[in-house]
Amino acid sequence: MHTQTLTLLPSAPGITHQLTVHRFGREGAGPKALIQAALHADEVPALLVAQRLRQRLAQLEAEGALRGQVLLVPYANPAGLAQQVLGRHHGRFDLRDGLNFNRGFADLAPAAAKALAGHLGSNAEANVQLVRDALCGAAAALPAKTTVQDMKRRLLQLAADCSVVLDLHCDAESVLHLYALTPQADIAQQLSALLGARAVLLATESGDGPFDEACTRPWHLLQQRFAGHPLPLGCFAATVELRGEADTDHALAAQDAEALLAFLQHRGVLAGTPPPLPAPRCVPTPLSASEPVVAPHAGVVVFLRAPGDTIAAGEAIADLVDVDSGAVTAVRAQSAGVLYARVATRWATPGMPLAKVAGTTLQRTGNLLGA
Repeated sequence: MHTQTLTLLPSAPGITHQLTVHRFGREGAGPKALIQAALHADEVPALLVAQRLRQRLAQLEAEGALRGQVLLVPYANPAGLAQQVLGRHHGRFDLRDGLNFNRGFADLAPAAAKALAGHLGSNAEANVQLVRDALCGAAAALPAKTTVQDMKRRLLQLAADCSVVLDLHCDAESVLHLYALTPQADIAQQLSALLGARAVLLATESGDGPFDEACTRPWHLLQQRFAGHPLPLGCFAATVELRGEADTDHALAAQDAEALLAFLQHRGVLAGTPPPLPAPRCVPTPLSASEPVVAPHAGVVVFLRAPGDTIAAGEAIADLVDVDSGAVTAVRAQSAGVLYARVATRWATPGMPLAKVAGTTLQRTGNLLGA
């Protein structure tokens, strides 16, 4: 294992943040993977899984079991880790400007397309390498004026030439679920089966530039732009939601780490015979059909259904109790599907999302991800 420390642009005189990158295996020996934890810095289960991965990858490296290279970023957002307000950690939004740490990643496709013009040929493998080189060049040229811009630039630079990118997160209260690119549904289903995910949400553009799409969507766009040349999608990326915020458990962390390593084995990053795929626990569904169930007014939230429950269309998932009148409003899901996440708070304000249902009948447009 080789550990690299990347010092980010200072946020103020005397205040700097650093990204730690653990590198396992040899550069150029085979497929390259990046696994990063807690880009939303208060999503702690990812931090625990990363520590388990560090131990296991060091062991596998010592055994000569790495065909390629694995980069592990054990905490992807040191700036967010440091954010405390009145004794509470706030790691999802940048307190400097209120922006979501997992939004606004740069689109590398235009610069890469410019560099690739006139260079792609009839050899798919050679084209993939040319695209990787172009994406690395585009990432290296990204500007940055703030600590967080520099952090996002560095993370894209690490991921630009990777075959596999896994971005580890969690939700408030949830079952394990994934977000991935629609054309990569089959690979996402492999990862889903190994992890035992209860929902896989697919999109070609979810909006606002999350990290996983910043890694995969340029391949999709370049494939369309250069349709006359053979160009496979050279990177699979997914956002892995490791259940809920309170699910920091040694046994779960070990289980999830082994599932992620098994996936890397299936993708050729690790040596050995991959384990057989378990039966998947869900069918991938469009992110556009997922339903954010919102509160119609303020009140006390009393949930009637839990994450992992299968919901019928029109079924009440919570009661909302008015604190003036005591009146109870049933909050219902429009579509049938799996309730895969819900909020951790039990006080709702008007229009507040309370839960998410992975359905098939809705056709939402615009930004498909929550705040």
